[in-house]
Order: sequence, then C-alpha cells, then structure tokens
Amino acid sequence: MDTISLSKNTVSQPSFPFLNSSEAAVIVGDRPLTIEEVISVARYGAQVRLTDKMEKLANIAASCDFIARGVESGDPIYGVTTGFGGMANVVISPESATLLQNNLMWYHKVGAGKRLPLADVRAAMLLRANSHIAGASGIRLELIERMLIFLNAGVTPHVCEFGSIGASGDLTPLAYITGALIGLSSDYTVDFNGEEMDAPTALEKLGLQPLQLLPKEGLAMMNGTSVMTGIAANCVQDTKILLALSVAVHALAIQGLSGTNQSFHPYIHKLKPHSGQVWTGEQMLELLTGSSLIRDELDGSHDYREEHPIQDRYSLRCLAQYTGPIVDGIEEVARQVEIEINSVTDNPLIDVENQASYHGGNFLGQYIGVGMDRLRYYIGLLAKHLDVQIAYLVAPEFNNGLSPSLVGNQQRSVNMGLKGLQITGNSIMPLLTFYGNSIADRYPTHAEQYNQNINSQGFASANLARTSIEIFQQYMAVALIFAVQAVDLRTYAVVGHYDARATLSPATQDLYMAVRNVVGRPPSQDRPYVWNDNEQALDSHISKIADDIAYGGQIVTAITRILSNLKEIGNGE
Repeated sequence: MDTISLSKNTVSQPSFPFLNSSEAAVIVGDRPLTIEEVISVARYGAQVRLTDKMEKLANIAASCDFIARGVESGDPIYGVTTGFGGMANVVISPESATLLQNNLMWYHKVGAGKRLPLADVRAAMLLRANSHIAGASGIRLELIERMLIFLNAGVTPHVCEFGSIGASGDLTPLAYITGALIGLSSDYTVDFNGEEMDAPTALEKLGLQPLQLLPKEGLAMMNGTSVMTGIAANCVQDTKILLALSVAVHALAIQGLSGTNQSFHPYIHKLKPHSGQVWTGEQMLELLTGSSLIRDELDGSHDYREEHPIQDRYSLRCLAQYTGPIVDGIEEVARQVEIEINSVTDNPLIDVENQASYHGGNFLGQYIGVGMDRLRYYIGLLAKHLDVQIAYLVAPEFNNGLSPSLVGNQQRSVNMGLKGLQITGNSIMPLLTFYGNSIADRYPTHAEQYNQNINSQGFASANLARTSIEIFQQYMAVALIFAVQAVDLRTYAVVGHYDARATLSPATQDLYMAVRNVVGRPPSQDRPYVWNDNEQALDSHISKIADDIAYGGQIVTAITRILSNLKEIGNGE
C-alpha cells in the first residue's frame, strides 16, 4: 500500500482495487452517476467536470429566468414569494425575496455533534450539483460550478452530524455547505486540503468572490437529500466490501472445519434459483476449488465420519440460503441509492417547457431512511453468521479435531488460545444486531409547526449505517484472525506442518497472505499464526486488520474477484 495518510478525513486515501483507476474526470450532467463514480470523487479526489450539453445549460438558465419573472410579477411561489414551511402563509415582497434566501442559512446554522467525515460532505456536494443540472431548481450555473471548484480544489465545508430529520431534505447540513460556498460569514469553516480555515478566506485563496443568493437559490441548495444520500453511497460501497469479505471468511472457515463443497453444488441452487443464493453458491465453489482441506463431494459421494454427522451443520450447509437474501437486499438498496443520486430533490420544481412550478415532496428521504435501516439489518445478519462459525471453530465437540479455542502450542498447559478473542467478538456482534433496528419508523410527528409532520430520518439512518460499518470492520478483523488460525491448525492435521499455503484453495491464499502481511506474521511450517499466548498482543492485530479493511488495503485487494462478481449482480448480468 502506498505510504500516504490514512485519516478518514482526508481525500488522499488509497483507492479500492475494483474502482476505475483511470484519470478520466467524472462528468456531471452527461448521464446518471454511479455509486463508484461518487466514491471516486468523494474519497479519492477524482476531478469533476460539468457537461457541455447546451440543452442542459439552457434549462438551468431558463429555470432562473422563470423565478426572476415570478418575483417581479409577485406570483405565488412557495419559498420564493412566501415564507417557509409552517410560515408559508407569509407574503414576501419582491424587495425581500433576496433577503429571504440569504437569511435561510442563518437560522439553520444549528447543527450539533461531531463533524461528518469529509468524504460524506464531498459526496453531498457532487450530488447537489448533479441534482441541479436537470434545470428544475431555479439556481444559477455559477453556484453549480462553484461546487465543482470546491471539489476539484479539495475544499470541503465542515458539517455537523446532527440536525436533519430527513423531511424537507437535509436542511441544516446543506445550510453549512451553502454558507461555505458563498462565503456568507467566517462562522462557516472548511477543510482546505487538510488546513482548517473560515469560508471567506478559502474563497479568497480560490480567487472567488462572496456571493449573494438570488430568489429560490437558498431553498434550492438546502432543500434536498444530497447529504444523507452521499453518506449512503459511501456506506453501500463499504458494505459490499464487508459482504465479500464475509463470503471469503466463510470459505476459510469451511476449510478449517474440513467441510464439504457438496452444499454448493449447482444442482441444489438451480432448484431454488434466487439470484443471491445462486451467486453465493457459485462463489463458494470457486473459493473452495483446489483446497486440500475440504471434503470434495461434488460427485455425489458422502463421506461418513463415524462420530461426526454425514452432512455439515447448518452454518456451513445452509450458507448460500442464508447469505442469498442479504446479497439480494444489499443490491436492491444500492439500486435505490443510485436512483436517489440521480434525482432532483428540492421544492418547488420548475417545468421550463410548460412554464410552471409544482409543489411536491421529492426532498423526503424515505428511500434512504428505509434503505439504510435495511443495510444495518443485513450487517447484523452477516455478523450473526460469522459469530456462529467462530463458535463452531473453537468447540472441540464440533470442530472435527481442532484444539479447544484454537490453541496453537498444546504442549504448553498455560495456553488459552483465542478464548479472549472470542469474547471480544461476542461483545461486538450484539451491537451490530442492535444497530440493525430501524429508525425510520420512530420519527416525531410534530416538527416545524406540524408542517414536517412526516419525516424519513434518512440522515440519522445513514449516520447509524456508517457507525455500524465501522464496528463491523472491527468484528471482521476478529473473524479473520480465527479463520487464519483455523486453517493453519487444519493444515498441520492434514500434512504435518502449519504453512496453510500448501493446502488452501488458490482463491483463498491471497486473503490468507494479506492478513499475515498486515499483522507482520509470515507463514511458518513450524508454528501456526498464534502459538503461545504471550507472544503477541492481538489487540494490535485487530487494529491493523480493521484499518487495512477501512482504507482498502491488502485485504480488500485480495478479494477483488469476489467484488467484481458482486458488481455483475448489480448490473443484472
């Protein structure tokens, strides 16, 4: 991995290997953006360009002209010639229309809590520009261009983690972005390539002048789902990585337990052809092919093992059936997030062709709220399955001859193996199932003078998803340690030494070596990963592995093939 900063609040993070590493810019307005393109801009600093399609640019100008004429003639347009929300009965004079928009950010500068990760804010700016490019928002091209200038220069407004109920979009989070973009006040601050400064100073460094918002522009900038959707895009990408890692860990566990590959025979799954189940079965067959540690029973044979059952227990035998709905569900959430990425989400919307404005509710983030609730639920299910496999691996009653708690040196009586590590895993897994509870159904009904009397909690749900992912990355580190130790011990039982490279399937060797490299523990024929308790501090191993996963290092590189196959499901192939 390149020697670069590994702070989540920096743009210069190592890229995931399955992303397009070309230097081509992401173009806003030519076609729908993908989650991968959003990630490339948000996390890895890909440059952004505006479409040169004249029709798009003309619609942007025409929508601004529509608003200007409406203000001049005093037409009733919500949030332009009226007040906001529950005060929409207040008539705003043409002379006050500009003040209305520039005041909007002040009373929404009420965020609380920590700052959002910069990658989430960068994603939000890209999505806001993409939303406005449709020409239905009544916002100047100059403001859209300014968001792209910020992105390309690495200037990211500071936004708080609390303040949106996801009803009228992300009003308060977007107020922080908008205030910084126009240099409203030194109270708005930004990260300028790692340096904190106030927004007016940042504009000066960029050679830009402060802007006064015109009628509709404050509402257009703040009234939308871009922040929650930006967070969701990042979360979907991370969850796909964790899903792929989960599948790979199961492949290592099956080899450690001397399981069979028969449970993944195509004949079984073509008779219950859910796409996620079929995909999981295919991946497991590919991951186990060539292993010396499994029972190869694809020919329909059944290896009776005396005191052990003739077939594997459910956590192995039903792996495809259990994981399939999770795969399908994550892909469905990903599709919904991509639709939201490419939607126009403010209000009112301007129909340039018919010279009309329509009052509606595209700003409601229900798809993100429900989608992120589901994503956290699926993460809990993944963790539950891995927790069962760990319990299977450490129990000598069930693990087909492995040592209790996967003790390495069994000649040393004062050796407890991975007993403490299992307890750590047990402490994390219930948190993940707890975070799987929904929040979209727990909204207040009285918000903002009963105007926002139904709301999505999409922003909160997306933030919870990010937290769930960070916890799961720690849990995945625990699971990988168990998996590597298990295949080392099984290798000794099969060939008389501990270097699992000699016995593992080719498709899992890279992951095995990636974990070994990350923790600085190369394979040895003489000893498994963990030999004596007092020879390593496993907490440092957990930290190194979790960080490597979080920043797309060697461990993520090792599962590139699974990620590519997962991407094909998302494309309907």
